[in-house]
Amino acid sequence: MQTNLAPAHQGTADGQAAEAILRKCVHCGFCTATCPTYQLLGDELDGPRGRIYLIKQVLEGQTPTRKTQQHLDRCLTCRNCETTCPSGVKYGELVEIGRRVVDAQVERPAGERAARWALKEGLTSPLFGPAMKLGQLLRPLVPAALKDKVPAAAGPRARQWPQRTHARKVLMPLGCVQPAMAPNIDSATARVLDACGIQALVSNEGGCCGAIRAHLGDQAGGLADVRRNVDAWWPLIERGEVEALVVNASGCGAMVKDYGHLLADDPAYAERAARVAALTRDPSELLPELVPALQPLLNPARPAGSPARGPARPRLAYHPPCTLQHAQKLRGGVEAGLRALGFEVEVARTESHLCCGSAGTYSVLQPELSKQLRDRKLDALAPIAPQAIVSANIGCIQHLQSGTATPVRHWIELVDEAIAGAR
Repeated sequence: MQTNLAPAHQGTADGQAAEAILRKCVHCGFCTATCPTYQLLGDELDGPRGRIYLIKQVLEGQTPTRKTQQHLDRCLTCRNCETTCPSGVKYGELVEIGRRVVDAQVERPAGERAARWALKEGLTSPLFGPAMKLGQLLRPLVPAALKDKVPAAAGPRARQWPQRTHARKVLMPLGCVQPAMAPNIDSATARVLDACGIQALVSNEGGCCGAIRAHLGDQAGGLADVRRNVDAWWPLIERGEVEALVVNASGCGAMVKDYGHLLADDPAYAERAARVAALTRDPSELLPELVPALQPLLNPARPAGSPARGPARPRLAYHPPCTLQHAQKLRGGVEAGLRALGFEVEVARTESHLCCGSAGTYSVLQPELSKQLRDRKLDALAPIAPQAIVSANIGCIQHLQSGTATPVRHWIELVDEAIAGAR
């Protein structure tokens, strides 16, 4: 796509990055066919190709409007279009640039500014955990609109962290939201790794991966989060005490894997950030190695003719998060690993590639579209008749749970429970 940047954007980092991305676009429209918001709204400007044109016009000097801002806001940044694009257009990076440029010229209404500030400061605050506990205590009194965002309090198993030490160690960043909303995901991950002879270490100095602030337009705040985490995690990496960083929320994993790119121009952090990104693994990437160690635990040898041990495993429907299948480009690993461990698991026969509507803070800022996508995803999963739905990202899990009575869990929690049941 031929692009002629306005003088204000020539020579800037955002302008140069956007121009390189725009020049790869060939207007083919393949992205439109797989865009969730285009499928709901049917407006070209609510699909990737239309948004690319809007960003191009603004970078070439056209004054953006409130409508421009709204079309960019309605993008989920699911990056399904990147998976579809034959030209390798980095749409996710482009739309973040476009939002920054537009937000610098179009003032948001006061209510929107307040909501976005509350999200980026509240979700990343040390006070989020105590606030969530209070919300859980008062859950019956919480308005329905907020109750969807307040999961029931975790059981005692969530506090059972393995006590054994192992020669093999990994670092498991705990992040900001998940420890308060679903702490059992972290402890279940640690228990599964422990069963395989791997010790999970945590760092109390880290925090939010940076995605919340970055996706709400606070680029400086997001990068500050990134640098803080690199500083917090680096001593263990530098001393060679951990072989990997295991990030069990795929949205956070996608962000951490991008640290090298985000800080590539920062001479004080570039090398360390790249090393952090290279060491980061989603738990599903470990499954090929973990499965052989887990199989004897889940299916222990027993005398011929003796009854099977342990409870029957539930039939699972798996929803692959966009941040896993489109951002991290990891597909099929969870299903293959679970099947190798004896689980009956299926993905939706249609639209398994589409976003569930969670998309970080999107479900709060765009509730109507978000709920439409949630219900569409649940309808696609319904023919499986699952006894539980599993995913790999806290946002997807909580969002889907708000629309169904079927339990929605992280897949590693089911593996952990199967180990406990077999024992």
